[in-house]
Amino acid sequence: MRVGLKDKKFSWKRLVNSFKYAFTGIKTAYLGEQNLRIHTIMAILVIICGFLFKISYMEWLICLVLIALVLMAEFFNTSIEYIVDLASPGINDLAKAAKDVASAGVLVMAIISAIIGLIIFVPKIVLVIGGLL
Repeated sequence: MRVGLKDKKFSWKRLVNSFKYAFTGIKTAYLGEQNLRIHTIMAILVIICGFLFKISYMEWLICLVLIALVLMAEFFNTSIEYIVDLASPGINDLAKAAKDVASAGVLVMAIISAIIGLIIFVPKIVLVIGGLL
């Protein structure tokens, strides 16, 4: 075995611990990041609208993948922010740039997801409104 590598044999304890650590990470991110809570509320609204407007199987797949990508981007952004704060606790232009670029990635993903969401839901909303008039 090479130096520094863990034993890679299957272990129930390691598996359970990996899930425990992941759930701790989710809790930590939700407690510290208001944008993650906002994205989660939006995801719940998309899911509710999906049921209300009876979106197709393919539309469900698209929505769920986009929800996962936005949340994943937010988790990665949060992780990058924590790492930058650890590596550079003082004010530093490069640290700020790293955090800003990571945030930009989340913003781009959220904007693209919103546009795709509008493409999926606006025609359905128009049909419902048209049926009411």
